[in-house]
Amino acid sequence: MKNKFSFGMFLITIGIVYGDIGTSPMYVMKSILEGNGGISQVDPNFVIGALSLVIWTVTLLTTTKYVLIAMKADNHGEGGTFSLFSLVKKYNKYLVFLAMLGGSAILADGILTPAVTITTAVEGLRSIEPINNFLGTGQLKVVLITLMIISALFSIQHSGTSKIGQGFGPVMLLWFSFLGITGITHIVQMPWILKAFNPVYAIQLLFSPANKAGFMILGSVFLATTGAEALYADMGHVGRHNVYFSWPFVKSCLILNYLGQGAWIISNIDNAALHAIHEMNPFYMMLPEMMRPFAVILSAIAAVIASQALITGSFTIVSEAIALHLLPHLEIQYPADTKGQLYIGTVNKILWIGCMLVVLYFRSGARLEAAYGLAITITMLIDTVLIFYFLRYVKGQKLLCWPVLLAFGAIETVFFISSLGKFTHGGYVTMIITLVLFLLMIIWHRGTQLERSFLTRLDLDQHTAKLSALSEDESMPLFSHNLVYLESYREGDFIDRDIVYSILDKDPKRAQAYWFVSVNVLNTPDELYYTVDTYGTDNVFRVQLNLGFKCDQRINIYLRQIVQELQESGELPLQHKQYSIYAPSSVGTFKFCIINKVIPHKSDLGTFDNFVLRCKYTIRRFAGSKIKWYGLDTASVITETVPLFLPAAARVPRIRRA
Repeated sequence: MKNKFSFGMFLITIGIVYGDIGTSPMYVMKSILEGNGGISQVDPNFVIGALSLVIWTVTLLTTTKYVLIAMKADNHGEGGTFSLFSLVKKYNKYLVFLAMLGGSAILADGILTPAVTITTAVEGLRSIEPINNFLGTGQLKVVLITLMIISALFSIQHSGTSKIGQGFGPVMLLWFSFLGITGITHIVQMPWILKAFNPVYAIQLLFSPANKAGFMILGSVFLATTGAEALYADMGHVGRHNVYFSWPFVKSCLILNYLGQGAWIISNIDNAALHAIHEMNPFYMMLPEMMRPFAVILSAIAAVIASQALITGSFTIVSEAIALHLLPHLEIQYPADTKGQLYIGTVNKILWIGCMLVVLYFRSGARLEAAYGLAITITMLIDTVLIFYFLRYVKGQKLLCWPVLLAFGAIETVFFISSLGKFTHGGYVTMIITLVLFLLMIIWHRGTQLERSFLTRLDLDQHTAKLSALSEDESMPLFSHNLVYLESYREGDFIDRDIVYSILDKDPKRAQAYWFVSVNVLNTPDELYYTVDTYGTDNVFRVQLNLGFKCDQRINIYLRQIVQELQESGELPLQHKQYSIYAPSSVGTFKFCIINKVIPHKSDLGTFDNFVLRCKYTIRRFAGSKIKWYGLDTASVITETVPLFLPAAARVPRIRRA
């Protein structure tokens, strides 16, 4: 459905995908002018060159790289750095570190972007005199209003991106139409401003003495394309085709507004009154005075919506990282009938708290803007490397891949170097957040590798006779009618040794039926079925539950239904549960056993690996409970801890009897 174009999906797409890049006209030309000393220090050639840089930056990085190239590299409809990595990971084992760094940078930007855009929007209300009088000279009311708006934004995320997009879509349609129309009104007065489409003017400006910032001007120009990576990450929420249909409209409106600002700047270069305005913003000043209050209010709303693209993109990034075993398992909800539209409550809370802390730390839009965009240059460089591997090995484009790598790599390297000037002015906060998230992913990734290296798998078929014998040994006390073990993943007929050890060796557990259950989440919303292997017995069962992504993982309820079906088919003997507040039942009692691995006290691990595993198990305790994930809140659950491995026997002297 989401891949079929409709006006409704068009509204949803522009409502949740383009918010970040859509608000760029509010500050790009303002930043370029300030970097060159203000409107009094520029000439028409400078303006034409700056516009050309903006146009071709958006064209090359957003349109060509992300919309036309990256969006073809989807993983079952999902986009983003991790989705791209999953397609090429087998071609180079070190790509995982690039993917982790790129994903961490996007998540860090997901914290910073709402803080930047909403704070700047609230401060923009100062251009309306009555509101400015209410806000006063200090920042206290600005900060409080910003925090309330941020809290309201994150509080509605659980309703799903479709409902949010339906509400935001009409506003963003009005916003982009406003951008295009206001730009056209100035372009018609100066048609030759269209010369900016010639890239020669962009190249000339980089080497022109009129450009006092030199190549550092690209740090401001780059702001025009922030949001391109979120556009790619949000593909799973709306579908590739809806981005294809909507992007031409969005890009046209953006470019028209930039050209309109450029025409207005050239017309007012000699305006002495404008020279005296501190931090003069051509986006607002080119409008008739009576229209500015409407523009400020509309842009404030658009700035709030801009945060949505990063928030929804963050949910996608985290879900993909979980699937790649780079982050701990978190509970994921699917508010709509599309798997790409998801909500992760834990991530929503972390982003909300992070945004609040960032606003409280910086307290002003000017300081926040100094930190903006640096981390995204890292993500774009990493995406370029991953696209190279995708084109070369997945698509077999052995010639095309090199021009893509060299061209985009060179462009983005220059942008990265020019953005480094922001580091000491606030960019360090984004980089610290990025590195913390990067360290978390490294810990989880390395910890998973270590766990798998120590994992011992047994052929279940070779142990069914022992399990059946224990089940039928009436000299042993009955532990439960049904004893259930949950497997994190299934590998053929092999099973984790610790499960068999728990049943046979660690206080032998006699049950009438042993169940080994794994869960597979499907790409469809409501499909629900299971497969079962009996190994030729009537007391050993291996079940795979195939659940649609919207189905609750109520394992205990599904398993009770399976027991009843197998009893009706004669594959499972009736169980006699005589004592109950209800009538006697042929379905007996259930006990679910969850096994957690721990590091043995005497460990042969190296210092780093020991540290990594201890950190991973600490993080796991805070990530959530398996009991909740599998819907076992009302079930009888026992938890056992087993050593991850058995340490080598220490040399202990033989003790003698006194």
